Amino acid sequence: MANNNPDSIGETIKTIVYALLIAGVIRTLFFQPFWIPSGSMKSTLLIGDFMFVNKMAYGYSKYSCPFSMCPFSGRIFASEPERGDIIVFKHPTSKVDYIKRLIGLPGDTIQVTNGQLFLNGKEVPMERDGVFTETYAAQGPMKRTPRCSNGPVPLGGGCEKERFIETLPNGVKHAILNITESSGDNTFQYTVPEGNYFFMGDNRDNSVDSRFAQGAGHGVGFVPAELLVGRADRVIFSSAGARMLYFWTWRSDRFFKRLE
Repeated sequence: MANNNPDSIGETIKTIVYALLIAGVIRTLFFQPFWIPSGSMKSTLLIGDFMFVNKMAYGYSKYSCPFSMCPFSGRIFASEPERGDIIVFKHPTSKVDYIKRLIGLPGDTIQVTNGQLFLNGKEVPMERDGVFTETYAAQGPMKRTPRCSNGPVPLGGGCEKERFIETLPNGVKHAILNITESSGDNTFQYTVPEGNYFFMGDNRDNSVDSRFAQGAGHGVGFVPAELLVGRADRVIFSSAGARMLYFWTWRSDRFFKRLE
């Protein structure tokens, strides 16, 4: 028999409201779920990786709240990100969430010449580290096929990219990929303005990032500090299928994988 007791219904409604409020506080102040939709950060991040972004890492701005509704300007409890951090931020014009690696801090000069990164006039060390290989097939819900340095590749074949290890001035080592010569391999020299940051994807030939001006194919340009959402530290799980909940497509080697 159904229980139509008004007190019972009221308690259920209060429980739901409290649960939603708690979830909202956690998402606003502590951790935001994030799912990787593109291949711009391969091989560090794969399409279908799922993680929680640490929103406490750099403090809070209006963009820390869902729908950018925090009622304050600037940034509170702010702390500086470190070069090499993997960061989720809002695109400066579209306000869509992006995830890239922090390369340039305020005051830095940055230039890419023939695919080689230069920071403050010095060549950033880069050493060859074999080949990154993935299956040439539709990936994720957008069903995009990856770009390959050994193309054309038939469906189901091995799609290859050259892999290098780049060492940033603060000692952070991370993998980058090279596919072919691209427009991002040769840039102007940029000087990062005060209060802004310069980001690049690890999949250098397949990343629209700070090397490209805002408005140029959704180029990112410099990113103001208030647009930083949080730091990505660890993959929780990863799905190789078209849907995150298709558990039979989860990648067993990426559970709680620490990001570098």
